[in-house]
Amino acid sequence: MKQQTTAVKLASSSIESYTKLKPSSSNEATLTFGPYKDVQPFSSSKMDIHFENNQPFLTVNQMTRWLEVSHWGNVAVEESYHMTHSGATLKGHFSRYDYQRSPVHAAIKSFKTVLPASAKDVYYRDEIGNISTSNMNNQDDSVELEIRPRFPLFGGWQTRYYMGYNVPTFEYLFNRGDKYILNMRLVDHIFDDFVVDHLEVKVVLPEGARDIQVSSPFAVSQAPQELHKTYLDTTGRPVVVLKKNNVVDSHIQDFQVQYTFKKVLLLQEPFLCIAAFYILFITVIGIVRLDFSIAKDAAQESKLKIASLLDDLRYAVDQRSSVYAAFDNAIDKFKSSKDSTAFANTMKKNQADYTNVCSKIDALGANLLKEDPDTSEKLVDLKKKETERKANLEQLVTLATKVVSGKITRQQFSDGEASTKTKKEKIEDEIDALVASF
Repeated sequence: MKQQTTAVKLASSSIESYTKLKPSSSNEATLTFGPYKDVQPFSSSKMDIHFENNQPFLTVNQMTRWLEVSHWGNVAVEESYHMTHSGATLKGHFSRYDYQRSPVHAAIKSFKTVLPASAKDVYYRDEIGNISTSNMNNQDDSVELEIRPRFPLFGGWQTRYYMGYNVPTFEYLFNRGDKYILNMRLVDHIFDDFVVDHLEVKVVLPEGARDIQVSSPFAVSQAPQELHKTYLDTTGRPVVVLKKNNVVDSHIQDFQVQYTFKKVLLLQEPFLCIAAFYILFITVIGIVRLDFSIAKDAAQESKLKIASLLDDLRYAVDQRSSVYAAFDNAIDKFKSSKDSTAFANTMKKNQADYTNVCSKIDALGANLLKEDPDTSEKLVDLKKKETERKANLEQLVTLATKVVSGKITRQQFSDGEASTKTKKEKIEDEIDALVASF
């Protein structure tokens, strides 16, 4: 060789040492060896260069991209990552205090992933759960997702996480009759100048898809198809598995999956839901109508009937208390408005409600007495207490009528009302205790 010159461009200008084979020179981040003249054939000299490079170098060791196609209008995308900072490894222990004081530039704090513009329902999680420090920015032609790991990545450190989103089917799935073609990217923009050592893409097609063919703008290896079973599936969904090593930015290109799918199969899932609910309802109807007892248990039936009657009785007593509250409201309103006609109409309506609920209580008491004669004494006491309670109400009505007409003074009314209400409240407490003791 007559003449040879070798130029080496380094990542930084911090050069510790290099082989100084004359003539050689350095100019910032560039080393120049030569020119060497009349070099003998097959001769060689070792070149050693030691320089400092603190630039981060993030590598995706393993990436799995999951594309689930639905003919109901959605394509679900989920990507799982195993990443390693392949740059200069961190020596010694890590101190977050020292890191906060003087952050090391070689540490990777965050990076940006670019998603399709129609991406929605984006999530970013790791083994612990959702990582809320991530940020998403919607652009006109893309969605930028700033991914920030839970801890800064130093040289030799690694992280695992998964990220997913949904895109509408009409942008990526096209058909003519029963022939469909899915046109999507093999990989999205993960971060600037990314490198993926091992990429695996799994495309989950609808159940019933057949005649599956894959075409790619570059060479990919296709593994045997798999089956993925999920809700409302019978035989399972076919899964196309594609693999490729050493994936870089230039591989962000579209690939196609062609298949045949009969539209009538779209009715399979609705019919399965209808059939499942139909079987469930028929089963429940059959079970509730069956009697699995060998002989009827009269005592148990009587207990259940008594319990039901007592529940109805307590509810009816509560209704009667509500009617008494309506009586009290009418009396208070009458004292302020002094409208006798309106008061009479209101009392008439309340009396009708009172009569109805009392009739209901009497009927329940009669039925309860037939089932459980031991309750007769309590029922008699309840009726007696109710008579006293009604008498107190009538006394309050009389007092209100007299004070409005001017037959008694305000002081006389207040004294009489206080005494009567005290008796009424005592009777109500006794009624509540009596009903609770049934």
